[in-house]
Amino acid sequence: MLIPVMYKNGNHDQVKDFTLPKLIEDDGIIKFKRSSGWVIVGTDRIRDMQKTVHYSGKERRQNQIETAELINIF
Repeated sequence: MLIPVMYKNGNHDQVKDFTLPKLIEDDGIIKFKRSSGWVIVGTDRIRDMQKTVHYSGKERRQNQIETAELINIF
């Protein structure tokens, strides 16, 4: 997905979504556009893109080997 951004020199561009956190971290852009409008870096609220959420509950997903074995049963 491409996200509109504005660099510090005033140039506009569209960048891939996975590059946005690095641009923000490196202070390379002054704003980017969300579906709700422009977000000004350093002024508007931006979620912590480095934060990793770890689930501490029981793992309920089957691994791929178990899934493949189940498919072969039927």
